[in-house]
Amino acid sequence: MESSAAFDKNTVEFVTVAAEYCAYLEQLYDKEPAKVVDVLSKLLPLVYLKASMLPRVEPEGLYLEEFVTEQDYEELRMQLQRLLGENDDYLEVFVEDMKYSDTPVRKCISEDLADIYQALRNFVQSYRSGLDEVMTEAVAVCAEGFRTYWGQTLTNTLRAVHNVRYESADMDDLSSDETAFYD
Repeated sequence: MESSAAFDKNTVEFVTVAAEYCAYLEQLYDKEPAKVVDVLSKLLPLVYLKASMLPRVEPEGLYLEEFVTEQDYEELRMQLQRLLGENDDYLEVFVEDMKYSDTPVRKCISEDLADIYQALRNFVQSYRSGLDEVMTEAVAVCAEGFRTYWGQTLTNTLRAVHNVRYESADMDDLSSDETAFYD
């Protein structure tokens, strides 16, 4: 196993961004919906960029603990759904089922963000173990998940977040000249 992948500069930067994404979503309870959408419109591209730069490592099949429980996932998804309200739903075109459907496929920003959270939180927690083999396997698994699932989910969700941020009447009160990334 290539333990150097765990300490690669791009991995360390990704860990930082992934941890920030998770921490932000874990502290939504007092946030205004417009501010959350604004932060996500900036944070999601950064997560994508840093994930796309992860070193390519083949998974060894090492067991990695799942840290996000079904209850954690559902609580986060529901909190995001409440925050986003009617802006949660969007129509998706980049899904396999679309080839065989005459109707659009409905997706939810809240579910997509929770899916990304689950992948990133599990990665960050495994990485924090400090064990070379576990850290490297976490990089391999996370990078593979990015290529095969949550990377596409992130880009689809970013399109929907962008639409909410710049097209939704509910979000019009958000100042366009804010410079702080988030509170």
